[in-house]
Amino acid sequence: SAILAVSAMTSSKYSGAAGSAGAAITVEALTKRYETVTAVDGVAFAVRQGEIFGFLGPNGAGKTSTINMLTGLARPSSGRITIRGIDCSKNPKAAQHLMGVVPDESNLYPELTGFENLCFCGALYGMRRPQRERRARELLAMFGLEHAADRGFGAYSKGMKRKCTIAAGIIHSPEILFLDEPTSGIDVASARQIRRLIRDLNAGGTTVFLTTHYIEEAERLCDRVAFIVDGRIVALDALDVLMRDTEGREIVRFEVADPALLEATQSEVQAAFSEFRCSVEKAALRVESLDRRPLRIGPLVRHLEEQGLEVLEARRLRPSLEEVFVRIAGIEPERMSDDAGAELQRGGSS
Repeated sequence: SAILAVSAMTSSKYSGAAGSAGAAITVEALTKRYETVTAVDGVAFAVRQGEIFGFLGPNGAGKTSTINMLTGLARPSSGRITIRGIDCSKNPKAAQHLMGVVPDESNLYPELTGFENLCFCGALYGMRRPQRERRARELLAMFGLEHAADRGFGAYSKGMKRKCTIAAGIIHSPEILFLDEPTSGIDVASARQIRRLIRDLNAGGTTVFLTTHYIEEAERLCDRVAFIVDGRIVALDALDVLMRDTEGREIVRFEVADPALLEATQSEVQAAFSEFRCSVEKAALRVESLDRRPLRIGPLVRHLEEQGLEVLEARRLRPSLEEVFVRIAGIEPERMSDDAGAELQRGGSS
């Protein structure tokens, strides 16, 4: 079975959610060092054929360093990578014909049109002119870019650039698609459309390896998720398994008429209901059970009103993948959106 390693010495702690036999990607003891800095530290996992595999972690955790090694853009310091049975350890480019790669920043040419960029990428993969032109038109239509086919790529919006870059990554119909932060920095509507396109590609048989620091995106898209923190994988499993430990815990969000009063009363509420965790987030009070103890809304509402707070709404929330990540990794969600320079300072990029 696939092995999930927190480090090379403790890899036996985790057991396989996916067998390596017939896997699209198998990684063993993969390590990347930059001089004295270790950006990726002995990670191991297997990606099943036909799944969407999420690689989730804060900026600087080692996500991009890992994806660069898998796609042949960086050579591992040690470890082994096998892609569809091809050992890429000694020849990183041996399996590149099976891959489509969409980097976190577009690598297309601003002076070329969208159509010309796609045709150029098709030529790089050895596609004949009629084939690549036909495929380029198909993809432009699929991504809703036909109207901009003959417009310079440099004039595209961020969302349009992202969609065209993904189209370029799948021009040759790859078996495995690597997506590095596919919806980072784009508008909500474009992000929603890209997530829908990813699902459609996967439904058509494409294996997707997705890196993201958006926890909600991983929860919406992925079959299995690996959490990577400081170059080490700290958990890997199917979403339903990762969520299992949150079953029975309850979370209630209280919206109040005057959110400014919440900060002043939070410590008092926490003291009165010490069996729960109370916190203020997004101008509302969040109360979470810690030990599967029933969380009764009535007493909390009465107490808040006694403190002078008018409760507008009390809503039960389902524990999310965010809860799992915070519990396992010990990292608050805010760190997931920190500036992307963190791993650059450590020697890589994420």
